[in-house]
Amino acid sequence: MPVAKPATFPFSHERGKVPPHSSMPAFALTIFAGAFLLFQVQPLIGKYILPWFGGGPGVWTTCMLFFQVLLLGGYAYAHAITRRLQPRTQAILHLSLLAAALATLPITPSDAWKPHPSGDPTWHILTLLMVSLGLPYLVLAATGPLMQEWFRRTTPGASPYRLYALSNVGSLLALVSYPFYFETHFTRQAQAQFWSWGLAFFAFCCGFCAWRVWQQPAPDAVQEKAADAEAARPTRFQWVLWLCLPACASILLLAVTNKMCQDVAVIPFLWVLPLALYLLSFIVCFDSPRWYSRFYYTLALAGALIAVCQALFEGVDMPIVRQVVIFCVTMFVGCMICHGELCQLKPHPKHLTSFYLMIAAGGAVGGLFVALVAPYIFNNYYELHLSLGLTVLLLLVISFTGKAALSPLRWRILFTLLALAATYGADKGTAAAVAWLRQRDTMSMIPRLQNWNWTQVDDLHWLVWVVAGLLVPGGIYLRRRRERPFNWHLMTCSLLLAGLGALATALGLQIRDSRQGSVASARNFYGVLSVFEYMKESPDSHHYLLQHGRITHGLQFASAERARMITSYFGSSSGLGIALREFPRQQNQRIGLLGLGVGTVAAYGKPGDYIRIYEINPQVTQIAEKPFTYVARTQAKVDIVMGDGRLSMESEPPQNFDFLIMDAFSSDAVPVHLLTREAFEIYQRHLKPDGAILVNISNRYLDLRPVVENAARVFDFQAHNINSEDGGANDNDDGGGWWLYSSSWMILSRNKEFMNRDAVRHAASPPSANRGNIPLWTDDYTSMFRILQ
Repeated sequence: MPVAKPATFPFSHERGKVPPHSSMPAFALTIFAGAFLLFQVQPLIGKYILPWFGGGPGVWTTCMLFFQVLLLGGYAYAHAITRRLQPRTQAILHLSLLAAALATLPITPSDAWKPHPSGDPTWHILTLLMVSLGLPYLVLAATGPLMQEWFRRTTPGASPYRLYALSNVGSLLALVSYPFYFETHFTRQAQAQFWSWGLAFFAFCCGFCAWRVWQQPAPDAVQEKAADAEAARPTRFQWVLWLCLPACASILLLAVTNKMCQDVAVIPFLWVLPLALYLLSFIVCFDSPRWYSRFYYTLALAGALIAVCQALFEGVDMPIVRQVVIFCVTMFVGCMICHGELCQLKPHPKHLTSFYLMIAAGGAVGGLFVALVAPYIFNNYYELHLSLGLTVLLLLVISFTGKAALSPLRWRILFTLLALAATYGADKGTAAAVAWLRQRDTMSMIPRLQNWNWTQVDDLHWLVWVVAGLLVPGGIYLRRRRERPFNWHLMTCSLLLAGLGALATALGLQIRDSRQGSVASARNFYGVLSVFEYMKESPDSHHYLLQHGRITHGLQFASAERARMITSYFGSSSGLGIALREFPRQQNQRIGLLGLGVGTVAAYGKPGDYIRIYEINPQVTQIAEKPFTYVARTQAKVDIVMGDGRLSMESEPPQNFDFLIMDAFSSDAVPVHLLTREAFEIYQRHLKPDGAILVNISNRYLDLRPVVENAARVFDFQAHNINSEDGGANDNDDGGGWWLYSSSWMILSRNKEFMNRDAVRHAASPPSANRGNIPLWTDDYTSMFRILQ
């Protein structure tokens, strides 16, 4: 049998040791630069196109789908050429693609890609990104696996997996630096130019690495065959987990991002935060196996799931900062489990590109599911619930098949601590179930429950702990009576299975509770709309209510006698009601409205008035026609323009509006692109010289008043802020009632006669303190941190 010759590479060394003159620094710099550019461009390009497509969470989800699919393409390219081509041929091909990518610069999308009114813009966004960014992103995506394979060839015996952790460090640095440095110091155009120069530097580094590969003699066939024989082939089960674990992490990432963007705002920071935590889990897990412990992260997951269930049940009643922390921590723990177990399954470096290819495929599968599949099979954002259950299921499967991962003592301790967590969860669940029974008609359905003292039942929390305390020792006693050792591993897996069932039950109840009273629900690219019907048994109070996400966007009484009544945020004591009533010119008004909602503003229309409504979501227009009837009942002439309001107005001739009303919200999220300096420039062009801009700044989490006041100062508008209370306590026209909600409106105008009227001045809030720390919002820069309430 022939004996393998020693390596003849000029940089040969002992196995496992990196020689002093290793090529590690060159490859490390190239991989770091490629990863930095790869993730720096994501928020940059997302911010470029966000104002074109309504500013909703769907824009970022679609961008993430593009990035994940192109990452898969880059990994597939690296896998194919390293398997089929000789190293020198690989170098020539890759440098040729780099040159072609440089020729496509700059990456800034042309204005010709701005959308026209249409349905779901997902494919339009994907095509735009492919044309503007496709080739450079593909080449960058191939950097990690390709450079690691070249490093493996030029430095035999050195592990390339640390370079994978380094690439994630570069990615994380890019994400963290964007909202805190690049976004705040440079315009988007300058950022794109810096990125182009960065790509040129990366190409130079790649050229140097290719030269190092070129210098290597052809690999010894006998030596390669012997090395291949040493490399164990991955099992089918490993291949399945290589796909499922990253897919689960990807779904969890996108689901949490959607959740936060839906409820706060679609801004780079809320894209970056979960993605940075996602990458951090990669860095930690692939840096060293000692950073991940199934024992500790299983316990952490149990606690995180209890917290996230509480957050889902409380909904908007929980402070937003606490929600963000809970969702981000839960996502990080879930990703640590997925990526930690994935790292434990990493193969011999011979199968390195196959391993990375499956990781990228899993990420792409998760992105495809959230962006394309979930909107068609779910009528709400239930992929968050699905990803939580899938995380527990994968942990259960891996724990069941990996008994040797923990010692018998660790399995025993894990079972005990999980049992305590399960008991605590059962205690909280029992209390929630009792509250649920008390609020509904269950007592009348079951006569025996009518005589129960529910206050005493609430105090029986100790009973849950007593039952749990008896079950475990009882099970151990029965097991020992049969003279069989207690299988702590199997019992822990059984407890995980029970926990999965309890989680599914809790999430199912939360879904059911959130849909109570719903008569219609629909989901598309722009979010989730739900119509609720309440008080059907009372003709005077029978009404329909529209929610976008978790936030009410309007209501209307069902009876014909009350259907024209103005409700919710638009009562006559609101800033909008006062402005419309006190404006000097009351006849033949021209009103522009950004955001249709249920059409409540149309109820203010009089004969001779013209209302032009800009609405981007086709499902909103359908709901405004049925069951809501404000638009059909108005006395004004109404035109509905489909498409993003800002883009539509940008391409229209001046409309000479007396009023331009901005009431476009996605759930409780702020449409950032409608509050920038560039947006107010467009509004000013469509406004009569004595007209007024009305901005609804009602928000649970953000104080938007200084943002609008900054714009007013720049454009020389006088500004008033008018707040109204729940029930319309100061309402003189309709007497107020539960159907009137608290609201906060900004009125901007150069019409001094109007702005100085007594009714307007008396309703306005005192001038706010000068908050000079809040800069003017522009398309290049917006900051949410300083306006958190």
